[in-house]
Amino acid sequence: MERQLLKDPDAFPTAEVLETELGRLYAVLRALMQTIEAEDLGLEPEWRFYRDGKAWLCKVVLKKKTVAWLSVWSSCIKLAFYFTEKSGKGVPGLDIQHALKEQYRTREPVGKLKPLVVEMRRKGQLRDAYALLRYKISTL
Repeated sequence: MERQLLKDPDAFPTAEVLETELGRLYAVLRALMQTIEAEDLGLEPEWRFYRDGKAWLCKVVLKKKTVAWLSVWSSCIKLAFYFTEKSGKGVPGLDIQHALKEQYRTREPVGKLKPLVVEMRRKGQLRDAYALLRYKISTL
């Protein structure tokens, strides 16, 4: 059963906390965070505890614009993107897994935004996340 991690509001997700919580998945998160924090993308991770979801989430921002939301689960790391009708037009043409394109095509909008969630369990799955990060940055 998949469950969301990082539920303790007093335990800021430091590298040590993340490694303890994630175990073998920590290597995937570390690789993702290294790319997020790389100077060429200009992204900043902002960890905050959200009381409504009762968990720590990482908002990935470019200047003050939200690019993606990162959450930590028992079986995977999730990176959620939200697109407007206009900004999402290029998603079907991206070099990402067909299943992600299909997820985006069939997903119902949340208000005016359409979500696309990438689940990562292995480093090999980071490729799609990187493609979506770069695409989202290009739409801002």
